[in-house]
Amino acid sequence: MQKKTFWEQYKMPILLLGGIAIGALIGIIAPGFGTKLKPIGDIFLNLMFTIVVPLVFASIASAVGAMANMKRLGKILGSTIATFLVTGAIAGVCVLVWVNLFSPSAGANIQMGTAEMGEMKSAADMIVGALTVGDFNQLLTKSNMLPLIIFSMIFGFCVAACGGEESPVGKFLTNLNEIIMKFIGVIMTIAPIGLGAYFANLIAVYGPELIGDYGRSMVVYYPLCLLYVVIFFPLYALFAGGKMGFKRMLKYIITPAVTAFATQSSAATLPVSKEACDNIGVPKDVSDLVLPMGCTMHMDGSVLSSIVKIAFLFGVFGMEFTGAGTYAMAIAVAILSAFVLSGAPGGGLVGEMLIVSMFGFPAEAFPLIATLGFLFDPPATCLNASGDTIASMMVARLVEGKDWLEKKMAAGELK
Repeated sequence: MQKKTFWEQYKMPILLLGGIAIGALIGIIAPGFGTKLKPIGDIFLNLMFTIVVPLVFASIASAVGAMANMKRLGKILGSTIATFLVTGAIAGVCVLVWVNLFSPSAGANIQMGTAEMGEMKSAADMIVGALTVGDFNQLLTKSNMLPLIIFSMIFGFCVAACGGEESPVGKFLTNLNEIIMKFIGVIMTIAPIGLGAYFANLIAVYGPELIGDYGRSMVVYYPLCLLYVVIFFPLYALFAGGKMGFKRMLKYIITPAVTAFATQSSAATLPVSKEACDNIGVPKDVSDLVLPMGCTMHMDGSVLSSIVKIAFLFGVFGMEFTGAGTYAMAIAVAILSAFVLSGAPGGGLVGEMLIVSMFGFPAEAFPLIATLGFLFDPPATCLNASGDTIASMMVARLVEGKDWLEKKMAAGELK
């Protein structure tokens, strides 16, 4: 791999944070001018909103439609989904405990003016809404994100059953997904200006106390990520391969973790993660399936950040973040929002849009957690991408048996 310069590795987050910082300064120093920049921010947000539906459909349908038709696929796929869900649920429970101990919105002074909260969906309505809508055209809106995800997955399975990625529709979906990713890249070129303009208006209207509120959230989130790595990564490795699995995880996990933190991209870390899995001894057909799926579906760091964002918004809008129903919904939405994240720039905004829509927050809530998303991205991506390597080890254990590493060692396949 060609070594990238510091600027190449950090260009996007530097520009985004720089735009937000400049916008914040404008809002503080010249609030009158800051409010005049609001239309620029709205243009950027509207562009992001319009690409959400085609992004979700194309990315999920093309990925599922291109799945290899191997004999072991069913067992590998089932084990992969189970691993992703279980580790995501564990991350969700951990962060729920954490945010109740250390509230990310404690002392928040954000007042959202006349913005009104929508009603949170009941459990029955959530189940129905998660599966279906009354008409096809209702899928073409960001308000029905979960039915769109279900529809896209079923559509992808049907494509796989009718020729897969080599069929005309499969090729179309692949090309459509590439076009949408390019489209998002074009939108993201104006993201520093768009977010800066929005933040200038936000600070001008709601005050510089926003900066302190975001700082509080970072103080809550970053130590949580560190604790998750120190406690749960070793436990997962011990489950996957016992003491030998733990030792090999420690030996080879550093490179994917550092690469992910530096590039802030699970997709960019994929070659390094693949090399780490090969060195650890994960079967090739397992890592070939788990790692690419993990880029978009295995997001423990994003689950942690999603629930911190949800708790933050509950505090901002004066709601109590308590109750078994609220916690269960938070975990479900966090896992599902992580499932629709993509390796493309700005893909995390899809999950944040899902959070806003499912909890009935007003549109003004989206830029608040979108900004948190940029601040949380380095450690979240680090957990996501390095966690993919460990997830591959866990799937190998479920598919091959608990002594899979010992067999490879006895056969002389491991260094």
